[in-house]
Amino acid sequence: MADFSGHWAFSFGVLGNIVSFFVFLSPLPTFYNIYKKKSTEGYQSIPYVVALLSAMLWIYYAFIKTNTPLLITINSFGCFVEIIYVSFYLFYAPKGARVQTVKLLLSSVVGGFGAIFLVTQFLFIGVVRLQVVGWICLVFSLCVFAAPLNVVRQVIKTKSVEYIPFLLSIFLTLSAVMWFFYGLLLKDFNIAIPNVLGFIFGVLQIVLYMMYNKKEEVFVKEQKITELKNHVIILHNDKNFPELSEEQIIEIVKLGSLISCTQKFDLALCMHENIADDHKRWRQALEI
Repeated sequence: MADFSGHWAFSFGVLGNIVSFFVFLSPLPTFYNIYKKKSTEGYQSIPYVVALLSAMLWIYYAFIKTNTPLLITINSFGCFVEIIYVSFYLFYAPKGARVQTVKLLLSSVVGGFGAIFLVTQFLFIGVVRLQVVGWICLVFSLCVFAAPLNVVRQVIKTKSVEYIPFLLSIFLTLSAVMWFFYGLLLKDFNIAIPNVLGFIFGVLQIVLYMMYNKKEEVFVKEQKITELKNHVIILHNDKNFPELSEEQIIEIVKLGSLISCTQKFDLALCMHENIADDHKRWRQALEI
């Protein structure tokens, strides 16, 4: 029975590695935009520093627990990727954001992780050390998974889904499911419990996206219909337009000059100009 649960735990761990791999790579479009614009603009470094600290804590926990290589593999990859992200951010960030990021790195990654490592190594031994580090990882993961609450609040407040990265929400939800069963089958609740919260918030984001995305589509369609109703589009056939006198042509040209060419449906001005040009050509042909 133990071997059976062990095989299933390994399977869920492998699937968790695969899904988490894509989660770690999800910020690539953001950094591609930073590279193209040569500026970090309004992007923040906090998510990447927090992700780096989280990955380091789980690697430390995995080494103490032993026999959890799948935790080490994915979080090692996570550390590598997050270090690249932070370095990239520092390269393109303005001076103020760069200084803030360096302070955050020193206080959280160096100071925070260093303090946890030293305290647990010198004050605790054996199973107690594992429990303390496990509880630290659990609390930190709960805080990380609770971060989307701010996104949920913004979506409900603005009734807009622009704050929800839909694909990322799906991958995070799948990742939470995989790691929950991995921890459950290993009877490691430090891994399983945080992912329950991650699954709940992931599903909540997906539900909100589906609700408000439909409302946005209806609103956009109604807005477009309203815009079309407020504009008159005049279609004409160049071969069959009415005969106009010279005075009418002059008045049409004057009227057309008052209409802004920057409007979306400024077809009337184009018609006026075509009529004027065509009548000039006719007059020149008759004089000949």
